[in-house]
Amino acid sequence: MPGLYGTEQLDGWKKVTRAVHEAGGKIVVQLWHVGRISHTSLQPGHAKPVAPSAIRAHAKTVLLKDGVPTFTDTSEPRALDAEELPRIVQDYRHAARNAIAAGFDGVEVHGANGYLIDQFLRDGTNKRDDAYGGPVENRARLLREVAEAVLSVWEPGQVGVRLSPTNPFNDIADSNPQATFETVVAQLNQYGLGYLHVVEDRTDGFDYQKLRRIFNGAYMANGGYERDSAIDAVESEQADFIAFGKLFIANPDLPERLRLNTGFNPAREESFYAGGAEGYDDYPFLAAGN
Repeated sequence: MPGLYGTEQLDGWKKVTRAVHEAGGKIVVQLWHVGRISHTSLQPGHAKPVAPSAIRAHAKTVLLKDGVPTFTDTSEPRALDAEELPRIVQDYRHAARNAIAAGFDGVEVHGANGYLIDQFLRDGTNKRDDAYGGPVENRARLLREVAEAVLSVWEPGQVGVRLSPTNPFNDIADSNPQATFETVVAQLNQYGLGYLHVVEDRTDGFDYQKLRRIFNGAYMANGGYERDSAIDAVESEQADFIAFGKLFIANPDLPERLRLNTGFNPAREESFYAGGAEGYDDYPFLAAGN
């Protein structure tokens, strides 16, 4: 995944943000730390990945083997000491500053999908007994500290947070996701964020509309939406706006396709996370005149 901490990376991102702005668009960068979803060979000194608790994920990460991106079992992590967490928070603050220097229009704090912040939020991966574990108010401490670090650099309206209350991706779960994430969202209200981005699974019985009612800002829904379902969700006020993922990967001109109500390129999921250009920037645009 791309970084946002070195000069060479910023130089590359400036080209991207410039191109987006020249095309009349806006671009927001998502900041995240993978935590235990890693491998010793990717760590300095081949150290163990870090996590809230030393619980190995039954999940995969991507390594280069003989130059070929290969899905590999994640390594056993070690539990972070509480004294290490301020440095991680500072890393987010540093990245948020770099996002300004690189020309981004906003920042999204990634607290979803089984990565580090989500690992702290959910009691299936957070077994700590210190100020960052136990009740949800403690498990959400790292998210609050990261949000405050980012907000020390950016205006609140330019900052969002992404959550995935029931998504089991990367071997993660919570014993009571409804109560956990209602509390988390209520705590986020103190920051006046620009939006809340929620990865929904509308088949699991979770009351996502309760989160929408609790949150004081704009609500972005994400989860398998297509044109008609997205329009219906906004018109029925179930969401303020919709995020597209796989559909956007496969359709680089997705806004135009949505406007014209035309067909979509099918996504080639076998190429996801494959590490090369194939399946990344080679999907066709609409033919002229379509």
